[in-house]
Amino acid sequence: MKAEIHPKYVEATITCACGHVVKTRSTSKEMHVNTCAACHPFFTGQAKYIDTEGRVERFRKRYGDKAAAK
Repeated sequence: MKAEIHPKYVEATITCACGHVVKTRSTSKEMHVNTCAACHPFFTGQAKYIDTEGRVERFRKRYGDKAAAK
């Protein structure tokens, strides 16, 4: 490795919009993010899944066996 060309690896603070703070190490001292594991709906269990049930049936009803024959 060449000397003096690499950025400094220092302690960093990551702050989320919800107020959650994470201490880690990085090349930048401070980072601000919009979502984190503490407030993201996927991780908190509040995620809403889109109802995909019936899409295949709707396709078959609309196009029938014409699509399968091609």
